[in-house]
Amino acid sequence: MMLNEYKNVDKKPIWSKIYLVVTTIILTFVENFGMKTPIFTEKSGIEFRILIDWDMSVKRRLNQSPRFYYFDVSLPNYLLHRHGLQPGSDDFGHAYEHLMIQEIIAYLGYNDSEETLSYWHTYSGYEVDAVLGDAKVAIEFKSCREVQSKHLKGLKAFHEEHPDARLIIVSLDAVPRLFNGVEVLPAKVFLQMLWEGSVV
Repeated sequence: MMLNEYKNVDKKPIWSKIYLVVTTIILTFVENFGMKTPIFTEKSGIEFRILIDWDMSVKRRLNQSPRFYYFDVSLPNYLLHRHGLQPGSDDFGHAYEHLMIQEIIAYLGYNDSEETLSYWHTYSGYEVDAVLGDAKVAIEFKSCREVQSKHLKGLKAFHEEHPDARLIIVSLDAVPRLFNGVEVLPAKVFLQMLWEGSVV
C-alpha cells in the first residue's frame, strides 16, 4: 500500500486523514528501526503486514522503502470510502492487489512455509508486486481483462537478473495462457493453484 495513493488526502474525510497519519507513523517506525519482520501487530488488534523490498538485485538500484497491508482489505476500503469499486479504476486495482497479497500471506502462514514474501521496485520504475522465496517466483497483479505486452515490463526486467524465476501475472483474463514466457492466470485459477500448493 503506497503513500502516494493518498496524495489528495486534503480532499478526503477525517477518517482518511487519520488513516494516512497511522500509515506514515508505521512506515517511519519500520524505516528508522530497521524492522525486517513481515508482521506488525497493534494492541488494538488491527494487524499489519510489512513487505520489505527484496534486496538481492544484481544490476539495478532498488527502492527499499517498505510496504504494508492491513489484515482486512475492508478496513482501508471503509476508511477511504471505496464503495462500489469499478473494474478499471485505481481504487479497484489497489483493492485487488491487497486481496491477492493477503491470500499469499494466509497461505504461507497456514502452511508454516519458510518461504519469504517481498516485493521488487527499482528507482527506474520497474516493479514486481510479490517475490516468493529466493527469487523462485515473481508475481504481478493486474486488474485488467487482457494482459498485454506493456504489462510485462517489470517481470521481464526481474527475469534479466533472475533467469530461473517463475513469472506469473494474475489478472482478470478469462482463461490461463502463456504469453512471452509469462504465465497469465485468471485470479480464480491463481488462488486455486496457490492453495493446492502449485505456485510455491
